[in-house]
Amino acid sequence: MILLLTHQTLVMPPRFFHAGEIYAGKTVELEMTTGHHAARVLRIKAGDSIILFNGKGGEFSARIARIRKTATQVIIDQFNAIERESPLAIELVQAICVNEKMDLIIQKSVELGVTSIQPVTTTRSIVRLSEERAMKRLQHWQRVIISACEQCGRNFIPAIFPLVALTDWVSNKNSKTKADHHLNFMLSTTGKESLKNLPRPSLNTHLTLAVGPEGGLTSEEENILQQANFTPLRVGKRILRTETAALATIAALQMCWGDF
Repeated sequence: MILLLTHQTLVMPPRFFHAGEIYAGKTVELEMTTGHHAARVLRIKAGDSIILFNGKGGEFSARIARIRKTATQVIIDQFNAIERESPLAIELVQAICVNEKMDLIIQKSVELGVTSIQPVTTTRSIVRLSEERAMKRLQHWQRVIISACEQCGRNFIPAIFPLVALTDWVSNKNSKTKADHHLNFMLSTTGKESLKNLPRPSLNTHLTLAVGPEGGLTSEEENILQQANFTPLRVGKRILRTETAALATIAALQMCWGDF
């Protein structure tokens, strides 16, 4: 006898970030770009259910009240205290790389559960940004993060910090961070440690993961990080691209110690 097993997939209503105040019974107007995406791309119509969140925790069930060319009005029905955060607090310190790779790393690391992202410049970084361009990229990355949260169901927005040099970031970290409840890793082709051999950290441990650019960190940069209590970590025997290395390691952290 052959048995055919079927299951229903729970489909989440479309989710949108709304920076303004939200509460049950309120009528809000979506930002023009959000409203355009809802109506023109997702083909949402008046009466359809959606979810709004403002990044402060929890989400709001809502429905489309009216769609116009210049405005989309939404009625808020109720607040739902739902969170989908990982039990791990992971900070990703990512050496800046070319635009498409950087966007991918930021988008997918948010989906995988990082709590904050610190872009850094390193000796071998291919991308060099002026202060003005760096600020524009920061604004772009913030939009990438919000979009990722809309997609994956997170109701807290991970922080992304302004671009700084790796050495400056390490100096600042050393002046502020206590060794207790912090576990620091850097990806290195010379690393000997493997996650599976490390003891499980306590629940309130803050994890920091430093990942180099396309050409990797220099030996001097690795020494600076080791002096700042970063453990060189090797993910398998193969050499991974920077975007693969970051995402694979975050997934491994979630598998070993998080919510996978």
